[in-house]
Amino acid sequence: MFRRERSLPLRGSAAALCNNLSVLQMPARNLTHFGVVHGPSAQLLSAAPEGVPLAQRKLHAKEGAGVSPPLITQVHWCVLPFRVLLVLTSHRGIQMYESDGSVMVYWHALDSGDASPVQAVFARGIASSGHFICVGTWSGRVLVFDIPAKGPNIVLSEELAGHQTSVTDIATEPAQGQDCVADMVTADDSGLLCVWRSGPEFKLMTQIPGFGVPCPSVQLWHGAVAAGYGDGQVRLYEASTGTLHVQISAHARAICALDLAPEVGKLLSAAEDTFVHIWKLSRSPESGHTEVEHCHGECVPDTQVCGARFCDPSGSSFAVTGYDLAEILRFSSV
Repeated sequence: MFRRERSLPLRGSAAALCNNLSVLQMPARNLTHFGVVHGPSAQLLSAAPEGVPLAQRKLHAKEGAGVSPPLITQVHWCVLPFRVLLVLTSHRGIQMYESDGSVMVYWHALDSGDASPVQAVFARGIASSGHFICVGTWSGRVLVFDIPAKGPNIVLSEELAGHQTSVTDIATEPAQGQDCVADMVTADDSGLLCVWRSGPEFKLMTQIPGFGVPCPSVQLWHGAVAAGYGDGQVRLYEASTGTLHVQISAHARAICALDLAPEVGKLLSAAEDTFVHIWKLSRSPESGHTEVEHCHGECVPDTQVCGARFCDPSGSSFAVTGYDLAEILRFSSV
């Protein structure tokens, strides 16, 4: 069971975008950072466990070429082995900051290339794998940036081609030193999933076909892909083979966010039906297949939910954002 905790006030509501919440826990300082985007800016908040907001910072999208300010599409903290970077994506490019947003260390402008005049150009979908940060784009390409241990000498090392439509989300998990292990999955607007092995050269391991419904959010857990779709379904696949293990009619409307508590195998799903559900994942000892058990459902009434994340690796608390909701709602286990 979860109970409502003290919410965190925002200076404006969250934009109606999928995955519009990022959470970074800082156990050493007993702080949790939250990031939310709306229009041309991103709000960063720091809060102590009792819910008192300690600091707020506003970041704006770098202008680039153009008259109107670019809209930010996502904010996400990337935890690398040696540093933490805050990544912002927008209709003009990709910005990388030190974790507190104080210093921009890198700016990558998007090349509209062969885009038609009516086609939107943007980046969306952010994840880190080893010393790489991967960012999805409107064209279906995934940009791979090689991140140094310190300083701004970030290099675009590779562009991954596996998608024909816009990338929606990227998820990774540590490969734990095993060879030929699928440790990254990318999703797109057609519902196609591409499973990769990261490394100095990323390798496409398998593709899991879509079925005409977008896949706004994905997660990886112990070699299983959890994918949330625009029809409210959550599907669990074997990452290495693409085999479907579980199909759940989890929500009545489009899913807008998935998150994972890796320590305990809890999966969080949030959707436009105002519900947030928590599921327990496990591996069957007999078949090796992934199994699912429903743990908790929380209704956020009269709210178009657009972001939800666990606030700790054990899944004992989570936070929710909604369109036209000027606060971050927080829940913790009883």
